[in-house]
Amino acid sequence: MHPATLPIETLTADCQLRFTRRSGPGGQNRNKVETAVVVTHVPSGITAEANERRSQHENRAVALFRLRVSLAIALRTAVNSLGADRVCSALWQSRCRGGRIQVNPTHDDFPALLAESLDTIWGADFDLRVAAETLGCTSSQLVKFLQLEPRALAAVNAERATRGLRKLM
Repeated sequence: MHPATLPIETLTADCQLRFTRRSGPGGQNRNKVETAVVVTHVPSGITAEANERRSQHENRAVALFRLRVSLAIALRTAVNSLGADRVCSALWQSRCRGGRIQVNPTHDDFPALLAESLDTIWGADFDLRVAAETLGCTSSQLVKFLQLEPRALAAVNAERATRGLRKLM
């Protein structure tokens, strides 16, 4: 199971949280209270940080979301089978209707969907047509979905370039 798909409680068990102060706008609360949160996923060493909110609780939630997105981009899990006969996750099926992927990039489901799409693209050896068919969407919808997270699109394009494939726009 991909770490980006884990429930928050399970994911935080594998993480180290550090609370610090940050300078900048925000007045006395920001400068004197440890509201900034740095989250490190211990098994992978991937970190994420949030310090733009006044509340430590809000910054913790934002940092964990950012960590899940970073994990979705950086870590790959094996895909068992490819093609139209593959059964995608229930989450993916609920968000992909009629070949269209429907999710906001700030929604809690986004990191898990991103991880599943990237795992499928890697499993299809970067053949977008095969990956899209496997996921039950169109190639253009898959590219639009990747464009929601520029780092994911950049990672796919970097791997495609090493294989001599054209860049996705």
